[in-house]
Amino acid sequence: MHESQLESHMRKRVESAGGLALKFTSPNRAGVPDRIVVLPGGRIAFVELKTTTGRLRPLQKKRIRQLLDRGALVYVVRTKSDIEEMLHAIQAASISTLCDPDDL
Repeated sequence: MHESQLESHMRKRVESAGGLALKFTSPNRAGVPDRIVVLPGGRIAFVELKTTTGRLRPLQKKRIRQLLDRGALVYVVRTKSDIEEMLHAIQAASISTLCDPDDL
């Protein structure tokens, strides 16, 4: 499966779960994950998509490590099965909020 097909499938699955799969670009910061997934309940994760034979570049590994070191949820997705596992893991993640939505 091509990466673009996997990305399209992931976006549809995330949306069917009530979430957003936002394309992530960070000017002047190459190597960031492809998508930010936001699920109901404020659950947020960074997602890098690769084919089953695709490899993470050294800079991508560095960016993923930086995110993980700061407590972010990060997933590398290679298959449709990985997408399902990722969705379940994000939904199961405990969250805390420092912002009262009524204050916005």
